[in-house]
Amino acid sequence: MMRARNLNLGVALLALIGVACSSAPPVRYFTLVPVVGGESTVAPASQPFQFELLPVAVPAQVDQPQLVVRQGGQGVAVLQGERWIAPLGDEVRGALSADLARDFHAQDVSSLPAQGKATVRIKVDVRRFDSVPASYAYIDAAWSVRPLKGGDALACTSRITETVGEGYDALVLGHQQAIARLAGQIGAVAGALANGRSASCPGA
Repeated sequence: MMRARNLNLGVALLALIGVACSSAPPVRYFTLVPVVGGESTVAPASQPFQFELLPVAVPAQVDQPQLVVRQGGQGVAVLQGERWIAPLGDEVRGALSADLARDFHAQDVSSLPAQGKATVRIKVDVRRFDSVPASYAYIDAAWSVRPLKGGDALACTSRITETVGEGYDALVLGHQQAIARLAGQIGAVAGALANGRSASCPGA
């Protein structure tokens, strides 16, 4: 009798665990990397170039698997059910690399030997990555471009805001668009320096 009672209790506990697990909301994953073959946002560079894109630094506050959004003046929320498919720094780097390749016909040769074309090294440090649902996506980045075959590096700062609509899909799209704009600013400088021309920071 005792064995049957214990067996029934175990079955009941397993059933309760199953119900709890099935009722948990599904986790959604997002990426900043644009779709292959997406529409270019800038005019292509007249002379393609190669680039080495170093790992991208992001603020510790948002360097989480979950999306971190602002709430009010000082509050933030970590969204357990809304997550990045890869570490945020890797996502930003992947998006920048894809945008540079698409918009400037450039080639990312990071960790590869150069293939004879002009090559530059790009360093990006994202200092702010703010997400405000139904309001805006904001990126503040310090970045530099240095020709690998001699020449001085140019260091610049970009502050980019994109208005976003309702929902987290719109928020992530806003960050994709902000990164595309950042890639456009970096690519314009990189293309010039790689091919021996002078360049200045955006807005300078």
